[in-house]
Amino acid sequence: MIMDPNFIVKVLLSLIVAAALAFAVTPLVKRLAQRVGAMDVPKDERRMHKIPIPRMGGLAIFFAFLIAVLCFAGIDRELRGILLGATIIVVLGILDDILTLNALPKFAVQIVAAVIAVLHGCRIEHFMGFRLATWLSYPVSVIWIVAITNAVNFIDGLDGLAAGVSAISAGSMLVVALLVPDYNSAILLAAIVGACAGFIPYNFNPAKIFMGDTGSTFLGFMLSSISIYGLFKMYAIISFAVPFLVLGLPIFDICFAVIRRVSKGQSPMHADRGHVHHRLIDMGFSQKQAVAIAYMLSAILGMAAVVLTNDGEMKALIFIGAVIVVGAIGVLVIFHRHPDKQDETTEKPEEKSHEEN
Repeated sequence: MIMDPNFIVKVLLSLIVAAALAFAVTPLVKRLAQRVGAMDVPKDERRMHKIPIPRMGGLAIFFAFLIAVLCFAGIDRELRGILLGATIIVVLGILDDILTLNALPKFAVQIVAAVIAVLHGCRIEHFMGFRLATWLSYPVSVIWIVAITNAVNFIDGLDGLAAGVSAISAGSMLVVALLVPDYNSAILLAAIVGACAGFIPYNFNPAKIFMGDTGSTFLGFMLSSISIYGLFKMYAIISFAVPFLVLGLPIFDICFAVIRRVSKGQSPMHADRGHVHHRLIDMGFSQKQAVAIAYMLSAILGMAAVVLTNDGEMKALIFIGAVIVVGAIGVLVIFHRHPDKQDETTEKPEEKSHEEN
């Protein structure tokens, strides 16, 4: 396949511009967060930091992404709906980072944002090789977008975790978009990769600023929307397997969280300390080691997704191997108990999550 050099240049520029803007704007957002009181105070045992740290850093990611997209992407009706929904998600995230909103109102607004994107044409049309009926594609698409929005939010529990996993997921989808090819999606994904890359230097352990719900829900909303945008929806194998693989880690974490909480008679939105990253910490890994493991798992799944997109004799074998590896690690993380932490989830004051979910 011969790629159009002009589009490749646009994709690269989208990534570079987004990265530069995010890197430049994040210190300004940090000051803004301090002024408006968007601070994450270590007031319970789930937070790992010891001093108040500004959140709302996702505003820098959103700004960098939006400028890059407006400069280099073609804005069609479907993309307008996605951007409108994303703006609603970001406004909601800002309010939540400042005021700490209840879960149900946030969930309702997320549904509204997803409905707006779906009504503009961003919806799942194929599933496992079958074309979905129109009446079914709408609710399925809304559920997909809202679920992934919260899935990325759920994994934002360690410094640099959500930003890095989102960048790896977007990077994997970027390669797929170039192979399809779907250059408009590629520009959007490059902007996400760049915005996350520009933000991570401030967010990696020890973090100077958190992305907050402003960033985690925005990234989840965009990744879920782009995975069913443009030419992605036209390919049966891509419309099912690739998004599930690329977003495999947050999908696994949110599914396990819902099952865990419901089995205990709790609300699915009830905050706890049972996420994958918490369990890695309880197994004795440091924050940086736990984040590195999450990056590795996301990269393995992303590579499997890219292989599935290409024709090749080994693609099925690689796909099965990747699923087995990730599944085995997931089972180990779920059922492993650290010998010194059999009866309590936290022991050291520094081992506390900074996020609510």
